Amino acid sequence: MSTSVHDDDPLARERAHLVSSRSALRAMREDVQSLDISDVTANWVNAQILERQIEDRIKALADLSDTPLFFGRLDYLHAPGAEQAEGAEGERFYIGRRHVHDGGGDPMVIDWRAPVSQPFYRASKKDPMDVGLRRRFGYTGGDLTAYEDEHLSDPRESARASKLLQREIERPRVGPMRDIVATIQPEQDEIVRSGLGGTVCVQGGPGTGKTAVGLHRVAYLLYAHRERLARTGTLVIGPNRSFLHYIEQVLPALGELAVRQATVDDLVAHVEVRGTDDAAAAVVKGDARMAEVLRRAVYSHVALPTEPVVVVRGSRRWRVPAYELEEMVRELLDRDIRYGAAREALPQRIAHAVLVQMERSGEAPDDRVQDAVARNVAVKAAVKEIWPPVDPAKLVLRLLTDADFLAVHAEGVLDEDERKTILWAKPVRSVKSAKWSAADAVLIDEATDIVARTHSLGHVVLDEAQDLSPMQYRAVGRRCTTGSATVLGDLAQGTTPWATRSWAEALAHLGKSDGVIEELTAGFRVPTDVISYASRLLPHIAPGLTPVASVRENPGFFDLRPVTGTAEVVAACEELLSNEGSTGLIAADARVPALAEALTAAGIPYLAPGEETTAETRLTLVPASLAKGLEYDYVALDEPRAVVDGEPDERTGLRRLYVALTRAVSGLIVTHTAPLPPQLG
Repeated sequence: MSTSVHDDDPLARERAHLVSSRSALRAMREDVQSLDISDVTANWVNAQILERQIEDRIKALADLSDTPLFFGRLDYLHAPGAEQAEGAEGERFYIGRRHVHDGGGDPMVIDWRAPVSQPFYRASKKDPMDVGLRRRFGYTGGDLTAYEDEHLSDPRESARASKLLQREIERPRVGPMRDIVATIQPEQDEIVRSGLGGTVCVQGGPGTGKTAVGLHRVAYLLYAHRERLARTGTLVIGPNRSFLHYIEQVLPALGELAVRQATVDDLVAHVEVRGTDDAAAAVVKGDARMAEVLRRAVYSHVALPTEPVVVVRGSRRWRVPAYELEEMVRELLDRDIRYGAAREALPQRIAHAVLVQMERSGEAPDDRVQDAVARNVAVKAAVKEIWPPVDPAKLVLRLLTDADFLAVHAEGVLDEDERKTILWAKPVRSVKSAKWSAADAVLIDEATDIVARTHSLGHVVLDEAQDLSPMQYRAVGRRCTTGSATVLGDLAQGTTPWATRSWAEALAHLGKSDGVIEELTAGFRVPTDVISYASRLLPHIAPGLTPVASVRENPGFFDLRPVTGTAEVVAACEELLSNEGSTGLIAADARVPALAEALTAAGIPYLAPGEETTAETRLTLVPASLAKGLEYDYVALDEPRAVVDGEPDERTGLRRLYVALTRAVSGLIVTHTAPLPPQLG
């Protein structure tokens, strides 16, 4: 029996398995690329669909050279038929981002989402889950450089923190957000693997991984329910384009390419948004009560009939009396179906009444006759009079410009001051010339849904949800009426005047009152000293919320630094750039131009949020209003007082400051000329 040169070198054996796995993945990709579909498609449409599916499969099988193909290994204790049927004695599974098999179909890497992989995230000394050994791998770039073992079923070995896990969590980051598939914690894994049927709301402070959990949940659901979600679709909703650009590579790195990303503004883009609301108007327009005002306004167009409908066919005249028409209209109103659906049903109801008369007179009409009657000129004229078409944008325009029309339909819903707040000061000629605001677009979307049902997706992930208004929640909710949602956010980071007050209330507006609320409190991103300092603000911005407890062994670098001008702020950036990784300079929006000028004068290149950092340009200049959801290895925070004063009220300003203070992964320098806010005490 021959002996391998790797038998006495575990690291060499693992490297050899990595090389073999990469070769197997390359072979899998080549197999797909070599497929000949010329004889298996019935027509060109089928051929186009199949070609697209093959292209997607080829993309999904791409081997990312700087990304570990597997990051862990499980050695199970028992053979099939024992308590744990998934494992086998002496059998081991390598856990990675995707499944890889050899030429004979035997697995070389198991997808992290497979049931057999779950113990990699959940097993512990208290509950080994039939795992004898859990091995974690350390990488430098794409090269396997280290491993670390836990003998979970050995009572002689005590539990200890994983050094490789800590190193992976703290690894400097350059470029967009990366997946956390190698570092998912048990409490995160429970959320990731929760079923498709239920809605989950995750409250998580800075650095608890809630965004990553939401994205990995999408990847897991696509794995577990691929056929269903391929039909119904999935959507990730973020607060702005910069944020979406930052997270856009996570799912493709996990082999998932079919998930659409959008902002709430993208969803409701029925009109061009060119205007803005003051805070008071935006709060009223975003209030859920506006849904009732819109419903009343839409259905106010229905007029009970006062005249009969007379249908002439050949030499016969068929008369449907007004009282019978009224019964049809009232019955449709009582059914509470969409305005447009009821309008389409009315001519068929009238035609059916005519057919009943025809049958009584001895005729034998069929469905074609009923359709012809429904299209009769007299019937169409009656329907237009009784149930006229409604243009949602024109309806909202009238509500916002016609004080009497608004007063009638907001009676008992909005008071006089609230009505005055949302009325436009100047008349507008048309929908196209109107300077619509973002809140107006949401109202138009609501009115559109009253007229015709919005298409529902299978699953929606809503990130940074705490900043949404009740009407925005409703806009998202109608995109998943027959599906489920994952809602992610932090009440302490709500920075809009209409910010979410409680997750139970948010879920109700979303139409998912039965959703489960989970809380993540273990911080993996923000260093201990930084999160402890930022948490001083919590009693003032979100009383009762559990502070994040950092699990990082490295306390990180933190410095409060009085300065006299922008030159010292630039010097702080230069100091941080001497470290490996990315640096963010965060400042109140009004101070960004002056800081940009100072950086340029100092010859320091910088990027705007959403632009990808490179080895040459690692500094991003971030307006405080765009900092949410972003993270950098090091952060220089300029003038906290200005961040607070840049918001319409103190609580919102302190929340904005809390966001800015918690963007750092390894170190934070706070520079200030003005006194710090007293809440930081």
